[in-house]
Amino acid sequence: MNECKDNRELSWLKFNDRVLLQAKDSKVPLGEKLSFISIFQSNLDEFFMVRIGSLYDQMLFYPASRDNKTGMTGEEQIKACLKRINFLNKKKDRIYMNVMESLKPYGFGIVKFDDLKYKEDKKYFEKYFDRELLPLISPQVISKRKPFPFLNNRELYIVVELESKKGKRKMGIVSCANAMDERLIPVPSSPSQFILAEDIILHFVSTLFSKYIVKHKAFIRVTRSADIDEDDHSLNGHDDYREMMETLIKQRRKLSPIRLELSEGLEELEILMLMNFLRLSKRQIFISKSPLDLKFIGDLRDYLKFVHPELFYNRLEARNSSLVENKVPMIKQILKHDILLAYPFESMSPFLRLLDEASLDPKVASIKMTLYRVAKNSKVVKSLIKAAENGKEVVVLVELRARFDEENNIDWSKRLESAGCHVIYGLDGLKVHSKLCLITYKNHDGVDYISQIGTGNYNENTSRQYTDLSLMTSKREIGEEINIVFNHLCLGETDRDARLLMVAPNCMISKIFEHIDEQIELARTGKDAYVGFKCNSVTSRKMIDKLIEASQAGVKIDMIVRGICCIIPNVKGLTENIRVISIVGRYLEHSRIYIFGKEENQKVYISSADLMTRNLERRVEVAAPVLDDKIKKTILSMFNIMLSDNVKASQLLNDGGYKRVKNKEIKMNSQEYFFKKLTL
Repeated sequence: MNECKDNRELSWLKFNDRVLLQAKDSKVPLGEKLSFISIFQSNLDEFFMVRIGSLYDQMLFYPASRDNKTGMTGEEQIKACLKRINFLNKKKDRIYMNVMESLKPYGFGIVKFDDLKYKEDKKYFEKYFDRELLPLISPQVISKRKPFPFLNNRELYIVVELESKKGKRKMGIVSCANAMDERLIPVPSSPSQFILAEDIILHFVSTLFSKYIVKHKAFIRVTRSADIDEDDHSLNGHDDYREMMETLIKQRRKLSPIRLELSEGLEELEILMLMNFLRLSKRQIFISKSPLDLKFIGDLRDYLKFVHPELFYNRLEARNSSLVENKVPMIKQILKHDILLAYPFESMSPFLRLLDEASLDPKVASIKMTLYRVAKNSKVVKSLIKAAENGKEVVVLVELRARFDEENNIDWSKRLESAGCHVIYGLDGLKVHSKLCLITYKNHDGVDYISQIGTGNYNENTSRQYTDLSLMTSKREIGEEINIVFNHLCLGETDRDARLLMVAPNCMISKIFEHIDEQIELARTGKDAYVGFKCNSVTSRKMIDKLIEASQAGVKIDMIVRGICCIIPNVKGLTENIRVISIVGRYLEHSRIYIFGKEENQKVYISSADLMTRNLERRVEVAAPVLDDKIKKTILSMFNIMLSDNVKASQLLNDGGYKRVKNKEIKMNSQEYFFKKLTL
């Protein structure tokens, strides 16, 4: 059945291609196209650090190991990925050049020193180099006494080929990192034209090597593996788990190079020398025509937006939920009826109000919460600190293994502990990825539970950029089960006996299968049978096999999968009842929805879990049933509107490729629709 299964890594590259194509879409404003190019690059950086890094480890230590969907070895996957990435890099260069060319009529652009027309501008940058940049850079000539230096991950360097007066060839290295705090330097005669700081250094680099002739010069950028598995490390030599994580973060910065990017300018012999120094193969070398580091795009957008706001999306303000009364305490409202918030279309402020009110309410006995990724200046954490300082019992599970957010989480965990919160760090071998908040509220009969279950992180910043769902309920049966989940976590255990909730790793995939099996039985008896999923990724072999079984039985399956999807739909005899679309637009699709059945027997869940092996079997995740009929109807309506998107949706075809959805129906951009017409 491999003909209906795709490789995880190659499927992810298809997703990043869909991101890049937003920068080519005529419906995307010119200023926004810059962002999609930058996102493409940052996505690809992380892909190399995490996924390609782990494939190299697999190739070295487990060469016979194969992908369980396609049977590819680590070596075969690397070869296929790097070939595809080489194609995508060239595509990115073309799109970047086209976007920059399109900015010229507006007077904006990035220029090289040699493009400057006026002597006054050239003199200005010569003085700028001497005054602002030269004190911050240190050149190095490679020799027996000065070996090739350590190159920091994703930092920009200049490499030069030098020729001495005696005709000997040497290599020089200059780090640009210290001089790049201000990347965009306006051209005095044309302030909307900019030179990148590193291009000024490149132009004057010969002054750094006055004893040599500079024969060739180029930028280079190294990407290092970030594939550290904290579960492979013991606590030996460390007082606590947090200290061990701090050590591992430092180690990650020094892992092996897995990619070298270069600008044009070096000869093949010099590239071979770099490959030798870094122990890289030719297939790990990528030469780009666009800047190697695109972080300057954020500043360029700011300049451009100030002068030409019409080149950007119109500002869309998150509305206040129609289910929320502004002047009534949140706990009082939730005790009356469930509340659903849909980000970014609706504001996160009602949930922040709930936490803030709970921190002050004398009837609140405790607040328990899981934190995976939070904002740098988190209002959520500040409310928890305030609650602890006001004498509430505050239990916070801070997941220190949230990749690339470890340092932020370590810092917040220290501040929470200092405030008197009981902080726990997750379980051995299992990341806690669930999004749960439980407020225990005293009343005259005992206690009430205010529960919040989310599909996304407690991060005020991403709630304005990611589509997520947040359900707040006072239903006792939900609160009691969430309380049990927290009790197990505090004991270093996982819940095995949840009745209403689905809790990974012990009873989520099995319960999903039970629901799918019910639909299979309906289909086999000739009745309407249906399964719907919205998630970020589908990689679980077990889940894929179950969906194939359901499709073969006649169950209609709709899937909205933003990123990786390892199941190929519409393969005759296998997946012909499965439809898969991906929505890539202005906002990052992030909500997870599970739907089983039709009409009155329809069951709807919101979840923190994607349909990936790691989520279903190696993490603590929670899916909660939507019991309120009105909210259930809203979620189903949202799901169906997303299925009808014919502006930002692409359909996965049975050859593994994606094609933009185009039909004669009324144009439907689901994200814009929800901003304008979402009602609960």
